Amino acid sequence: MFVRQMSYLLALAREKHFTRAAEKCHVTQSTLSAGLKALERELDMRLVLRGPRFIGLTPEGERVVTWASQIISDYESLKQDVAGIRDGLKGTLRLGVIPAAMPAVARLTSPFCAKHPGITVDVFSMTSVEIQAGIDKFELDAGLTYLENEPLSNVRKTPLYDERYFLVTHIDSPLAQSDAISWKEAVAENLCLLNESMQNRRILNKLTESLGLKLTPSVTSNSYLAICSHVCAGEWSSIIPHTFSYIFSGCKELALVELAEPRHSQAVGLVVSDRDPLSPLAHALIRCAAHLEHDDLFAPALEVAG
Repeated sequence: MFVRQMSYLLALAREKHFTRAAEKCHVTQSTLSAGLKALERELDMRLVLRGPRFIGLTPEGERVVTWASQIISDYESLKQDVAGIRDGLKGTLRLGVIPAAMPAVARLTSPFCAKHPGITVDVFSMTSVEIQAGIDKFELDAGLTYLENEPLSNVRKTPLYDERYFLVTHIDSPLAQSDAISWKEAVAENLCLLNESMQNRRILNKLTESLGLKLTPSVTSNSYLAICSHVCAGEWSSIIPHTFSYIFSGCKELALVELAEPRHSQAVGLVVSDRDPLSPLAHALIRCAAHLEHDDLFAPALEVAG
């Protein structure tokens, strides 16, 4: 009952509305209200500011929400761990993935799902900042993100691959016939890039600035789908992680050209909360990742280059 009351408080903190919180918990509003009052009696403190409508949580209530997230996460992990001894792991793995790593994520989830058929996977496209928040709030089991550029705090890291960079351009471009080009040549192109809310763009900014160059894209977006659309239109080029060679591979109108002078790489890997014990799902994912042949699985597909 105590855990259930905690779940009521979490739902109310998220929904900020009694009726919607009750619906999320699949109970009546009166049951939710009674459970919240019972929790207040148990803790001997006021948690909810009440009126005709939801007003907010007290400072104590806000603090209890933080603990409730951890308690409920641990409770679900406990059930998964014990049940897994008998029936194998079951449940839903919640995985946050930066957009730059999306083309590679199935190379991790495919062997994971094959090894653990009782687990389903929810993959969320997130910025690195959102992944940090999701792990801190126990809303994610793991994240696939950059490890060193803007490192996350209070996490355990499992390196997976080093992201490298290519210019993707129309096959008729003079640069398309090159095996490799300089960053100076790439920056001079009509570029479509991610906007500066995305860490990949901040990495590119830092790198080009270190070379005395400045990125001046004519189109920016927070979506790689928009980047792909503009590049395929033929008027733009883009600087992309090598993992996107999987997306562009086989497109005869485009060419991938490696960016050299200098060659640059950025570590990408799994992150999970730095705590013991780990959730059974996070632990299983890390064990699966440790057995991957990273050099082969995360190598670029360069059939479109040249």
